Amino acid sequence: MAGHSHFSPSNVEEHFEFTAEGRKRVIYAFIAGVVALIVGIFLLSRGEHDAAHAVAEHGAEHGEHLSGGAAAHHGGYDWTNRIWANLWLNGVFFTGIAVIGMFFVSIQYLAKAGWSSVVKRIPEAFPIFLYVTFPILLLTFLFKGDVIFHWMHHGITDPSSEHYDKIIAGKSGYLNQPFFLIRMVAFFVLWIVLWRWLRKKSLEEDLNGGTENFYSMVKIATGFIVLMGISSSMSAWDWVMSIDTHWFSTMFGWYMFSSWHVTGLATITLTVLLLKDKGYMQYVNFNHLHDLGKFMFAFSIFWTYVWFAQFLLIYYANFPEETIYFLERWEGHNKIYKATEILNVFFNFFFPFLIMMTRDAKRTPIFLKICCAFIIVGHYLDFYQMIMPGTVGPHGGYGLVEFGMVTVFASAFIYLVSNELTKASLVAKNHPFLEEALHHDI
Repeated sequence: MAGHSHFSPSNVEEHFEFTAEGRKRVIYAFIAGVVALIVGIFLLSRGEHDAAHAVAEHGAEHGEHLSGGAAAHHGGYDWTNRIWANLWLNGVFFTGIAVIGMFFVSIQYLAKAGWSSVVKRIPEAFPIFLYVTFPILLLTFLFKGDVIFHWMHHGITDPSSEHYDKIIAGKSGYLNQPFFLIRMVAFFVLWIVLWRWLRKKSLEEDLNGGTENFYSMVKIATGFIVLMGISSSMSAWDWVMSIDTHWFSTMFGWYMFSSWHVTGLATITLTVLLLKDKGYMQYVNFNHLHDLGKFMFAFSIFWTYVWFAQFLLIYYANFPEETIYFLERWEGHNKIYKATEILNVFFNFFFPFLIMMTRDAKRTPIFLKICCAFIIVGHYLDFYQMIMPGTVGPHGGYGLVEFGMVTVFASAFIYLVSNELTKASLVAKNHPFLEEALHHDI
């Protein structure tokens, strides 16, 4: 049945099997990530120990005496900060991919789009990962928030304190721990509740048919789009922009959303292609791939537009308090972020733009896969550039901690999404527009 492109929608059902072999491979990848992370943490602590030793020796030469702890914290930096910053970075990045799954499905329902009904079960499974990133971000903020956010430092809003900062104190009505927590919990809870509701209706539609569930999903999707309009900007300000508390950009909500969105689209497309390679989803034809390719192409350009517009406005206004953001990433911290800034533009604009430009490329799986890989890696670098300079400054870099952490998150994501995909037919067999999607031709 799966081999034919023409079949009656009413009797088609295709179930993804997450085989024991598949599970094993993902678990091995997870374990490899954990091992890399542990080794990376050990090497970080050794490096810090050696640095502390050198500082202590230097002090002894000059007749000073520093205790081990004081030497380790000489300059006020704690080596574990890099672990917490990485946890935050991956938590935010993978939250984006998960929530964009729901956003993609919602947009399709809102637009009453037919073509996407054959692929919608893929993004519909993504938000399951919010159950992982929610506690991670919540606990990291509760226990190590002051490592990531300058505005959480002790005494920073107290006029009598030596650490008092007038600008941050002026923002304390919005940037304070209780209100931040309320916003974070509210966004995650609403995202998960709306997703569970939509997912329930989607599975009911498989059983009952008719259009009642379809119209219910249009309403849920409408609510989600409104929520996303508010929450995507506010979470960008909260989780990422407030790391550089003195700096702000009125375009930042759009900027982070565009980065999330194109990463989500690339993940959806890559999942569809990998499932097709395994013999599933044969009803997804080159025309559907073309549409996914167009989405990736368009939103790569949209991301570039927002990235450049934000830079350009700050560049020609030339306010010192705004230009510092780009100077820090370009010239600051011994230029350790400069290469990533250049790669960012190549991976996220030039490569997708040049690879996806022709009609044929958007219909060729190998080109789509290459493009997806560039986009996913490129936008991880994009989030790295947003988060690391403000949290770890000159202590950033790419080591086993970074590679281990992203491997752990990615393999957990693959495992949970694959597991969620087994719970429903890969084709929404009673979707009212399925017939249209099966004969999609552009």
